[in-house]
Amino acid sequence: MPEPARIAKARLEELQADLETPRSGGRRVTVQFNPESLKVNFANQIQTPQGSGDSARPPAVQFVGAGTTRLSVTLWFDASAPLDAEMLPEAERGAGKVDDVRKLTEQVAWFITPQPDNADPDRFLPPAVSFVWGTFLFNGIVESLEENLEFFSPEGKPLRASLVLSLSQPRITAYRYAQASGSGRSGNSVGSGAGDLGASAPGTRPLTGATEGASLQAMAAAAGRADDWKNIAAANGIEDPRRLQAGQLIDMQAGRSA
Repeated sequence: MPEPARIAKARLEELQADLETPRSGGRRVTVQFNPESLKVNFANQIQTPQGSGDSARPPAVQFVGAGTTRLSVTLWFDASAPLDAEMLPEAERGAGKVDDVRKLTEQVAWFITPQPDNADPDRFLPPAVSFVWGTFLFNGIVESLEENLEFFSPEGKPLRASLVLSLSQPRITAYRYAQASGSGRSGNSVGSGAGDLGASAPGTRPLTGATEGASLQAMAAAAGRADDWKNIAAANGIEDPRRLQAGQLIDMQAGRSA
């Protein structure tokens, strides 16, 4: 059976304040699992004049301010899953693993933390960041970040988490596309090439959490793979498919025949 295709991981890269230029020596974070979808919202600031004009006609709408573009994405992290060295904090790379998922998510949370302005050390600003995945590219500022800790070890350490990340920029730009290799980061792409985001390989999709008392057979049936639960179990390293831990994350698309 041929090896499954590996899909380039999405990443966050620190930018200069112009929201265009990569910062030399800046932060760069590679996500653990690629998101399932991206949501981009465009909004213009408009105003309807009050008490003027012909009442028989609808009032003219006036553009009163710059537009805004927002990106929303959910990222998943699992400290118990295999980790490439590029996903680990520098302090943890020697061990090759982490025992607390917050050591992974804090790398993303850094981008919402105001940092000293180089031009004025007394002024603090959140860093500009570029979200890059294949040909999709979005430059902006992290507007909000919501972290959900979803599974804990017996010692009380969180092992799995999801991050709902929202980035924004104070303008609306034309669609532009980055190179799949990540070059050409200037501008913002709000689309992605279908050729780059084809059938996902195991480890590149958001996972399905098992509920209390769930079996892998039942989860496979719900996913339309009732007769394929053994392959799913093997691909996820599950020894007992009848006794899953509540909150255990499973790639239900893994183990498909080529």
